[in-house]
Amino acid sequence: MFTTVIGVLASICTALSYIPQLKKAWLSGETDDLSLSMLLCLSFGIALWVVYGLLQSDWVIVVSNTTSLVFLSAIVAIKLRGSVL
Repeated sequence: MFTTVIGVLASICTALSYIPQLKKAWLSGETDDLSLSMLLCLSFGIALWVVYGLLQSDWVIVVSNTTSLVFLSAIVAIKLRGSVL
């Protein structure tokens, strides 16, 4: 039980860490200071964590990394939209 609580708290902190960057990118449309290659590599790594969580049947890993991947995907979308315009 204690281990699950630690995992849940860690996942909340990790997922919430994307919100300030996402808010800044959303409101300003500016992502020039963010590396696209880093964002894509991080997205791939998080996607692999989701797969790992599914294989391990660990809902904490799946939910937290899926949430992180959604937030990160939004940042990548803003970054790509900005580079197209």
